[in-house]
Amino acid sequence: MEIDVSGIKEGQRRMWTAGDYAEIARTIVAAAELVVERAQAAPGMSLLDVATGSGNVAIPAAGAGASVTGLEVARERAADAGLDVSFVEGDAEELPFEDASFDRVTSCFGVMFAPRQRVAAAELARVARPGARVVFAAWTPGGLNGQMFKTIGSHMPPPPPELMPATMWGDEGHVRTLFADTGAELTFERHFVTFEHDSPESWLAYNERLLGPTIMAKAALEPQGRWEGLRNELLELYTEGNEAGDGDFRARSEYLLTVAQMPA
Repeated sequence: MEIDVSGIKEGQRRMWTAGDYAEIARTIVAAAELVVERAQAAPGMSLLDVATGSGNVAIPAAGAGASVTGLEVARERAADAGLDVSFVEGDAEELPFEDASFDRVTSCFGVMFAPRQRVAAAELARVARPGARVVFAAWTPGGLNGQMFKTIGSHMPPPPPELMPATMWGDEGHVRTLFADTGAELTFERHFVTFEHDSPESWLAYNERLLGPTIMAKAALEPQGRWEGLRNELLELYTEGNEAGDGDFRARSEYLLTVAQMPA
């Protein structure tokens, strides 16, 4: 049976617009800044940021002097910063650009959610010029957010078996298979984003208000009387991951940063 890719993508769009991603993006600024640093954005470079979200990568890259194209939103933030960033609506699996168009291609927790991972990886490589650098960050399967996605997914209808979990972009071996045919030299770094809040309970409540996957899961499960079960599992996950000893919440979520140096 053929996979309804367009339906899956529409579901992804609904999920990530259900909350307030601009607010959520504030919690991952440090990772975005590292993506920009590893991309070595500089004047005279053309940079494409895929699934740019609120512009966490696109805006500082433009500030570094690069000529930036952001795939999706963030126009208002760029205007407020007085930066000239070109924003294009598009599909990570069908990038609307010619082959070899960019010196740098980036994505911070964005392209990982494309349904067909090999297609998306091939597109990143296709639009990169010879000698270009492709840099992206993705949550690891075993990290806090990776486990959060897994926990939510265990309560929801399963995706088609042909589709890999998004967090596989955070697995080094899997990323090597995605870029095996590109000739790229891959390097990997493991880092953490630290989330802080008043308590594990308040962090969960924050996600219930603002994080698309949690919002959509609650909307689907609560009418069936199944939300409390998932909610309790998420609270247990956040409580176990809490490193604060003073009653507050402070937890680290691991991510993999990949640098793919394309052959010249």
